[in-house]
Amino acid sequence: MAEFKLYCFAQSGNAFKVALMLNLCAAKWEPRRVDFFGGETRTPEYRAVNEMGEVPVLEHRGKRLSQSGVILHYLAAHFGKFAGGNEDERREILRWMFWDNHKLTSYIATLRYMVHLAKVGEPQVHDFLRGRMKTSLGILDSHLQNRSFAIGDRPTIADLSLCGYLYWPDEFGISWSDYPGVDAWLERIRALPGWVHPYELMPGHPRKD
Repeated sequence: MAEFKLYCFAQSGNAFKVALMLNLCAAKWEPRRVDFFGGETRTPEYRAVNEMGEVPVLEHRGKRLSQSGVILHYLAAHFGKFAGGNEDERREILRWMFWDNHKLTSYIATLRYMVHLAKVGEPQVHDFLRGRMKTSLGILDSHLQNRSFAIGDRPTIADLSLCGYLYWPDEFGISWSDYPGVDAWLERIRALPGWVHPYELMPGHPRKD
């Protein structure tokens, strides 16, 4: 029997952050597919699960947790893996996770949704988001030039947060040859035992609209 239940769907990079953490920790977990594109997250039934109307949601031992960063911290403490080794490292992990949510995931997820999944939005909006995305990727690329992972030489939940949307470069129009530091880092994460592509790890791909 699964110990964890994850509300997720294959196209969600935020859900992938948590699904990947569970897989890397060899957790016994089961996905519960959320029909995001069919409007499930706007229903009263789903709002009773998460008042914010978002995925992921993790259920574990009577707890129900939402927001990927909160869940990653919870799982790092539970498994004793992918956490910082001291207070300085833990603060650095938080710094990069906050930056990811505000400056990287936010722009990439919105751009990808508009241009690839929903096919909506004005070209000027796409261009604005693309410019912000490229700036953030440039910052991350520079940071990774002289280190194996976001916080030194071993992976942490900061890496799992940062990489959540980056395994779909064709869906938001990026060539990793322009960001060699990011490219090499993504390959190091891909080589971790338990890594699975989000479209294989979570249910709902391909979409049947």
